[in-house]
Order: sequence, then C-alpha cells, then structure tokens
Amino acid sequence: MITRRYRLLVALACQFLAMLALSITAASPANAVPSHITAQLVVGAPVEAGQQTQIAIRMTPAPGWHGYWVNPGDAGLGMQLEWTLPTGAAVGQPRYPVPQTLLVQGLMNHVYESEYAVLMPFTAPADAKPGDRLPVRVKAQWLACTEQLCVPERAELAAEVVVGTGAVPAGFAAWEQRLPAPLDRKAAFALGSKDIRLAIPLPASVKLDDPHVFVANDKLIDYAAPQLFARKGDVLLVTIPRAKFDPENASTIGAVLRLDGAGNGVSFTARPGPVPQGGVPVVTGEAKDLPSLAWLLLAALAGGLLLNVMPCVFPILSLKALSLARAGESESHARIEGLAYAAGVIVACLGLGALLLALRAGGEQVGWAFQLQEPVVVVALLLLAAAITANLLGVYELAVPGFVSGSGGGSPGSFTRRAFATGLLAAFVATPCTGPFMASAMGAALLLPVLPAMLLFATLGLGIALPFLAIAFVPALRARMPRPGGWMVTFRRWMALPMGLTALALSWLAWRVGGRDFLLAALAATAALLGLLAFAGRRQHSGKAVGPLVLVGVTAIAVAFVTLVPMQAKAPGAEASILDAQPFNEDALAAARRAGRPVFVYMTADWCLTCKVNEGVAIEREDTRAAFEKAHVLVLRGDWTRRDPAITRYLTAQGAAGVPLYVWYGKNGQPQQLPQVLTPSLLADKAQG
Repeated sequence: MITRRYRLLVALACQFLAMLALSITAASPANAVPSHITAQLVVGAPVEAGQQTQIAIRMTPAPGWHGYWVNPGDAGLGMQLEWTLPTGAAVGQPRYPVPQTLLVQGLMNHVYESEYAVLMPFTAPADAKPGDRLPVRVKAQWLACTEQLCVPERAELAAEVVVGTGAVPAGFAAWEQRLPAPLDRKAAFALGSKDIRLAIPLPASVKLDDPHVFVANDKLIDYAAPQLFARKGDVLLVTIPRAKFDPENASTIGAVLRLDGAGNGVSFTARPGPVPQGGVPVVTGEAKDLPSLAWLLLAALAGGLLLNVMPCVFPILSLKALSLARAGESESHARIEGLAYAAGVIVACLGLGALLLALRAGGEQVGWAFQLQEPVVVVALLLLAAAITANLLGVYELAVPGFVSGSGGGSPGSFTRRAFATGLLAAFVATPCTGPFMASAMGAALLLPVLPAMLLFATLGLGIALPFLAIAFVPALRARMPRPGGWMVTFRRWMALPMGLTALALSWLAWRVGGRDFLLAALAATAALLGLLAFAGRRQHSGKAVGPLVLVGVTAIAVAFVTLVPMQAKAPGAEASILDAQPFNEDALAAARRAGRPVFVYMTADWCLTCKVNEGVAIEREDTRAAFEKAHVLVLRGDWTRRDPAITRYLTAQGAAGVPLYVWYGKNGQPQQLPQVLTPSLLADKAQG
C-alpha cells in the first residue's frame, strides 16, 4: 500500500531528478531538447531614465503540457532565471499569475496548463539617454510536464528596452489583470503542531468560489490535504495541515489566495499573530454545488415526514399513539393539540439547530445529533425514559408532560402545554439519525448562512409534525381514529413496554459512551429516581402534594451525578466485524484510492438505530464479506458515538450532517454516496460490479 511517506519520497525524488536534468541540459546545445513550452521575452512600455517598466516572460505550453508556479507543490520545479543587464539596470522579483491545482496520484502540483506570463519590474539606469535601446538577456530554465512525463527545458531570451515614452504593447494589460492583487493589510498566522491557521483580511463582500491558498514557503504545509475555510466578518480563516515529515517553521509566509476558478486571486504576506477561532464555514469543493433552497426545503420536509417511520423514532411512537387516540375527543381539542405539538417539534428543531450552528461557529467540530455524543445527555434521556415508563405503569401521576396521561381531563391550557411538551420530547429523541432526503438538507444547513439554515431546521420540524397536523385538520382522517374510552388504560400499560426497552437501550448507550463505571453510576441514579417516584406515587394516592418533593429529589440526584461522576470516561473498544473493518483514517483512504483499491466507508454511532439496522441487514453479512474479500475491498468504519473531529470533517466534506453515511469508492477512486437505508444485496452487488 502506498503511504504518505512514500508519496513524499517520490516527490523529493522527482525534484532531485528534475534539478539534475536541468543542470545537464544547461551544458547541452540549445537545440538538444525540443521545447514543449515555448518562451518569449516581451518588453512593456518605453521607460525614462531611472524609472520602471515591466518585462514579461511569455510561456505557451503545448496541449497536454504544463509549467509550474514559484512553489511547484509536491513535485516539479519552478523556473530559474539568470539575467544579463546593462550597467545600472535592475530586474525585480518575478510575479506569477494565480496557478491551478493539479492532483496526480495523490501529489498536489501548482501548475499552468495554458498560456501565462511571468512579469518583472525593470529599472532603467539613471544615466540612460532618450532613444537608447537597452539590451536585456536572460537564460531561463524550467520543467515541462504532462501527467506521465517531465522534460527539462531551457532557452536564452533577448529583447531591448527603449528609453523614452510610448504606449504599453498589446497583451500586457491582460497579463497584469491575471496577477493576484496585493492585499493592503498584513495577514496573521499561528503555527500548531499539526496545522497552520491563517487570518486573512478579506472583506465579507468578496465572493469566494472554490478558494485555495498557495503557500510560497517550501516544506511548510501538506499540499494535497483539504483546506478548511471560514469567514468571521471581514476576516477569512484558513486551516491547512502542516507537512507530515520534517516541517519547517517560518517567520513570514508569502501566499496567494485563489478566489474562484476563473484565475482571480489576491497575494498576501502573513506574520505571527492572533488568529480568531470559529467563523461561518465556507462552502468549497464539490459541496459548493448545493441544490436550490426550494429543493432543500422540500427535502427537509420529506425527511422529517419519513423520520416518523425510521427505526430511530420507533421507541417514541408509543407516546404519539396516545396523543392520536385523544385527538378524536373534539374538533377544537384536535386542532389545539395538533398546533401545539407542531410548535413543540419546530421549537425543538430550531433550538437544536441554533445550538449546532453556534457551536460550529465557535470552532467545535460537531454535527447533527451532537447531543447524544455527550454522556450526560444520554443519562438525562435514560432518566426521562425510566420516569415515563413508571408513569405509564401507574407508579405515579404527573400532569406535565401529559402525553402519557390516560385521562382526558384538564383545561384547554393544560392540553396545549401537554401537546407542546410532547412535541419537544418527540423531536429531541427523533433526530439522532438522518434518513432519506434529510441527509442532504441537514448537510446543506451546516454550510448555508444562518437564516436559510434555520429555515431548513424549522421545515424539518414541520415534516415530523405533519401527520399530527393532518389528523388535526382533516375530519376524514380524524373520524378514523378510535374514540376515547376504557381501552386507553390498558393501552397505556402496554405502551410501557417499548418505553422500557428504550430505557434499556439508553443504558447500553451509557455504557458505550462512558464505560462500565459510568453505566453503574447512571443505573444508580435511575434507581434513585424510580424510588423517589414510587414514594411520590404513594403520597399521591393518599391525597398529599408531591410537587416540591419531586423537584428537590430530582435536583439532588442531578447534582450528585454531575458532581461525583467523571464526564470524560473513555468508551470501550470498537465492536468486532466479520468484514475486518479498520477504523476510519484519511491517510488509509487516500492510499487505497491511489492504489486503485475499492473502499467502503461507513459512518455509524451506537445511538443511531438506523445504523444498527443497516449493519444487521446489509453490512455484517456473509455474502457481503465474501464479495468484499473477492474484490479486495478495504472497509473503513467511523464510530461517531463520541465526538471525533476527523469524522465530523469527513461528514461535512460529503455534505452530510450526521450518520448514517455510506460512501463507496470504486477502482477509479471516485466517491458515490449510497442510500441511508441499505438493502441486503446492495453492498455485495457493488463489490461484484
């Protein structure tokens, strides 16, 4: 398998051979090597004595060939110039146009695949006389390459600079427009152990389309690694991984920021200084081709609607069933409950979305369902599920949230509060997994501005609540609902079963995210809560008030748990897989793609029931294993149960907000996202195809 170290060794070998070939060519006759890039020295406008004009070296690659920027990247060699000038004349530093990126076999090159011109300021001697023709000569050496072959080339170029006044020759204006515009303020950079962070003073009004930073310093960054961009007001924040082996430090960084694919860019110099955290992510690469907002809203609505039948929502269907049954009491009650429930769902989705965007703006690598990556949230849900189970069994009575109440009594205000609380809980528990349509919508929400993103979160909530709204406002649907009666008491008792299973699943998840000791502490807190509720139920049966008692008891349990139990306990090791899956690693993925090996990447989490269903139905199967072994498929498994910045970055790059995510890389190395719900034969067919 080709490793990153091997890739860098190849790059160094290419550069050494290129320099060796150039040195041999320099001693050879001028016509010994055919030119695949023709060069011409062109002089700008006439110049007065002691003043400056521009001279240019015009480079014209043949079709399929390319030249290099001043820093060629992983492989290649920049142009070398040796000037012969009149006494008193001077030539300044070359200025290159914004280069292109060319990725070949995992090597990132900074190239020019069409005509380009390198411009330099020329200063005339102070004693030059009007009408003088100043001879300028240069010996130029460069490397001309295709994607398979490199050839060193050279030329001796000559021209004359006229002393006097006159117009700029045709073509110079176009060449100057292709040069990156220098920023009027210095940028700042911070060197970390693994990356370099830049703060570039760029007005927020400047449009970015496919940005990329070309660093002139050698051996400073990993050229082929993804670059992360974010905007914070009039500052562009860029994070670039450092060179993997023997990275050099720098007191200043010279670089060019490409703004778009049309060759527009700016040049800047960065010095050590403070670099802010956070910012709003900038859409780059393939993710920039986002669908229209209307399509995304439709996808969010459909995704929320389908979420009602996804496996990750099944445990709370019992809560909805009781509300559906009560919705047939009267038209007014039905509409009030439908609207209040929808309001609760939408508010919960908006709250989760706002918190998610705020955390990402603050620099946190989080995604959809981030709340279940926190052990304390898992325990809170465990306690809530246990309390609801006890309520359904009649251990105690609690008016709010009234989604578990078996009676139909209460004021209109209490009905509204109960339905609203039902919606809050339903959305909070229903959103850990991403389903069909929802994945693209939530992935886009992390890349869009705040207002469109929040609109997507609200639309997702509307989709989740849509069945209830339909029942509330469509009399024909409401007429099919069973009428309230004594059957509801029995039904309520039966509904304790799926809720109890939910509590057991959350106990298992507490072990997965926090370890054995954390689970024991969570179970002790659950036992204490159930004991408190049982005591409160006995007092209720005797007609005594229990509100203050329950409030104080729950507060004491919560304080004791948070104070005494460590929140950063390590999760247990990864589960065994019959596919011999390896932990997700970007380097392993890149190496396999370069080698032309098929790769199956799947992102999962222990709290994602959809993921677990897919693993049982389609992934952990003997026919899948046999097909993968025959095709020599590399399986990379990303466990997102606990927060993992590398997995979050990969999800974001794929336009996904959460799990499950399944990506297939064929022998050509191109990614293809698979559906969120896998069929049994899908993966085996992919390997065999």
